[in-house]
Amino acid sequence: MNTQLWTPFIKVLQHEVVPALGCTEPVSVALAAAIGAARLSAPTQCITVNVSPNLMKNGMGVGIPGTGMVGLPIAAALGAIAGNPNAGLEVLEAITPHDVEQAKQLVDAQAVSMTVAPVNHILYAKVTVSDGDNNVAVTIADAHTHVISIEENGLTMYQAPVTSESCETSAMLNVTAIMSDAKAQDIDEFARHAPLADIEFIEQAQQLNDALSKEGLQGDYGLQIGATLQRNIDRGLLSNDLLTQVLMRTSAASDARMDGAMKAAMSNSGSGNQGIAATMPVVATAQFINATREQTLRALVLTNLMAIYIKAQQHKLSALCGATTAGMGATAGITYLLGGDYQQVSYAVSSMIGDVAGVICDGAKTACAMKVSSSAGAALKAALMAIDNQFVSGQEGIVANNVDDSIANLSALANGSMMQTDVQILDIMVSKSV
Repeated sequence: MNTQLWTPFIKVLQHEVVPALGCTEPVSVALAAAIGAARLSAPTQCITVNVSPNLMKNGMGVGIPGTGMVGLPIAAALGAIAGNPNAGLEVLEAITPHDVEQAKQLVDAQAVSMTVAPVNHILYAKVTVSDGDNNVAVTIADAHTHVISIEENGLTMYQAPVTSESCETSAMLNVTAIMSDAKAQDIDEFARHAPLADIEFIEQAQQLNDALSKEGLQGDYGLQIGATLQRNIDRGLLSNDLLTQVLMRTSAASDARMDGAMKAAMSNSGSGNQGIAATMPVVATAQFINATREQTLRALVLTNLMAIYIKAQQHKLSALCGATTAGMGATAGITYLLGGDYQQVSYAVSSMIGDVAGVICDGAKTACAMKVSSSAGAALKAALMAIDNQFVSGQEGIVANNVDDSIANLSALANGSMMQTDVQILDIMVSKSV
């Protein structure tokens, strides 16, 4: 048992599993705008936003919390007017209806302009705010809260040090390094045997995403996938079994988040939907089988850390749907809750790769709840197969005989040929919006 990885694993979980209010791509734009506006001496009059193609893709059609609107322009305007520059991914936590009205007026006055930046960064946003006399440009890159530069009236006031131990890029690279030293079995052993007191913080993931799920069931959000399933339970068309609960509770949380609910999600690897897809199938399963608190917490550690392990081998944003990789973490947690051992956990993850590999990401939007629910269903199916020792074998497709090799093969697909897929997806989406 490699206990030397346990302390780094805890640090990774605390770094990668954090609250986020709203979709993290437009939130990063709002954060840059808030940081810039805080340096102006008068209210913001105009905003220019330059983003990478991947950030544009994930910001075009997603709901912005508290606004009833979608897209990056309203996120930038709201961040500049009322964003908390010190709140990270919860930058929009304290907005009011009056703030929203002011932000809408900026957008309606065409004071917010958007362009796609020809940059190599997968995740990149440069937001320039102006009060008419002065302007401040804030650039975020590589991670959603990582500010790499601040310029005031053309003068560089801050430049992120390349090798600083405290900067976000270094922390992000350390996550990759830690996970590159790990194997899936190390993660499984940690989740099963780490002192409970060391991992109790993961309970907040259950609390936040469970509350978001309940909000999605009660409110009129998105495609109402969760609410639709509940209505059909009431009609007698669906049974209130484990599969329906997993689908309903997971998709309801995504419904609410993607349509701008004013409740934070617990994210995973920089994505709220990935946090939901990893967490809620496990929470729903734990509640259905009446798992103990300790069993639930250990399952949540396993699911979140496994999801991070898989995502750490892939580009931050890509054409591969992150809900599916997060669901691969969820199937590990479900298998554990159903009494599965490590071998069965590895079977479940490999079966997920054999099932949903290649599901595309065509931007953040309300329809993401469909993919989240599909991933949740696949996670439960793979777990149920695994505890009966049924699984996709290494003789089939990109799945290998070893789960770590299967994950590496999936990541090679995401980082290789799917890069061109990403370009094609963005071309289609931009053509539609013209």
